[in-house]
Amino acid sequence: MKKEYFKYINTLFVVIPMTLIMAFVGLIRNYGFGEDWFFKFLKAWSVMLPVAYLAAFIIIPKARKLAEKFTEK
Repeated sequence: MKKEYFKYINTLFVVIPMTLIMAFVGLIRNYGFGEDWFFKFLKAWSVMLPVAYLAAFIIIPKARKLAEKFTEK
């Protein structure tokens, strides 16, 4: 695998488990283990994954710059 794709694959491996956990906790908190909870979970996660993946590419560089600013002093 080429090094140029590392950033995209690494971000995906962070976003997938994070969104799985968030979708599961949100669904159980709001609806519980009711009827069709698994399909509701998959539906919520299928929306969450691409949104979080794109948001990560916006947030990570800004967070890195902010962290560097705070740790310089």
